[in-house]
Amino acid sequence: MFGKTTKTVSSATDGHSDTTLISRETIVTGDIHFTGSVHIEGSVKGNITTEEGLLTVANSGTVEGDVRAQRVVIDGHVHGNVLAEEHLELASRSVINGNVYYSVIEMVKGAQVNGSLQFHDSSDGNQPLLGHPDEADISVGELFDEEH
Repeated sequence: MFGKTTKTVSSATDGHSDTTLISRETIVTGDIHFTGSVHIEGSVKGNITTEEGLLTVANSGTVEGDVRAQRVVIDGHVHGNVLAEEHLELASRSVINGNVYYSVIEMVKGAQVNGSLQFHDSSDGNQPLLGHPDEADISVGELFDEEH
């Protein structure tokens, strides 16, 4: 009886089935590090980082800080740089005030990027955009500053 329940729970809680919601009236101050997915409808004042995960910034959501994730969907506002290792989707109401580093990008009419777009082909064997912070030779800030 307990064995079955444990198996069901463990298979249902793999890294990508866990979703954290930051609701409209919520303001998070500080950096966020996560695995799985985060859906932001409120406000985050800090950097958001994941090595494996999906970040979604809804139309009502705002982020004041840098974003580093494998997959990113933005329909709100980001005041900072965005690194998307695998896929970046910019919906029609998205506004990014910062530089964007991407491997694959989808951009709908109306989306705004007030900064530069830089393609990074992770399939050609180059160093990935994301990595373990302890193993990286360069910090996110240095990567962004290097361009200027």
